[in-house]
Amino acid sequence: MPINFHDERNRTTYTTRIADESWVNCMEEHVVISNKHIADIGCGGGIYSKALADMGAASVTGVDFSEEMLKGAIENCKDINHVSFLLGDAYHTNMPANRFDIVLERALIHHLNDLNECFQEAARILKKDGLLIVQDRTPQDCSFPGDENHIRGYFHTKYPKLIEKEMTRRHQSIDVRNALESNGFRVSEEVQLWETRRVYDSLDALKADLLMRTGRSILHELTDDELHELVLFILGQLKGITNPIVEKDCWTVWFAIKN
Repeated sequence: MPINFHDERNRTTYTTRIADESWVNCMEEHVVISNKHIADIGCGGGIYSKALADMGAASVTGVDFSEEMLKGAIENCKDINHVSFLLGDAYHTNMPANRFDIVLERALIHHLNDLNECFQEAARILKKDGLLIVQDRTPQDCSFPGDENHIRGYFHTKYPKLIEKEMTRRHQSIDVRNALESNGFRVSEEVQLWETRRVYDSLDALKADLLMRTGRSILHELTDDELHELVLFILGQLKGITNPIVEKDCWTVWFAIKN
């Protein structure tokens, strides 16, 4: 069954990591964060809201459609005064117009059917010349084979039904660009980012993370038995590795300026 974002048991599933340096470096290379007012749409557990605050944002407002996710985010960012959270969704953020310098939509659009409505709402809350950052996986990003860095690729080798699921929910780059340009944006840059997801000291640590399905919505498509079979398969593929395992995921990031 797909992940239920409203289930209390999943409240902390997106709070257990910190934004990696690879993501921070990408943002700092392309965006000025310091002193900006930022909206984090689809903020989940607030991992990236916290990162943006730490990078010098004047304020960060996280928005999510799940009250349970927001409870986890509030706890995750409880010691940061200039981060706040609001119940809303990508189509109706419940925020005032022309309010923000930057809007971040990370790992959001693959959950959405209507990119136009999503980007219209982002344009509404952005100031003129404000920046929309969209980060997600294209079908091509999902197609890399598995190895000791790209653990996700093994999911698809073991269970082809998972790559079929990914292909149906991921948007092609050209479709994202067209939707942005049709809704008041100019795409200034499109970059590929191999973002470090987590570093594991051992195979046992990787095993524990996989079995928890933490931050991996695609694994909720598997039964418990299928998940255990997948973990055994991955451990078999990585047998003999003694170095820390640096897991990375491939993303596309679109930077779009409001006209």
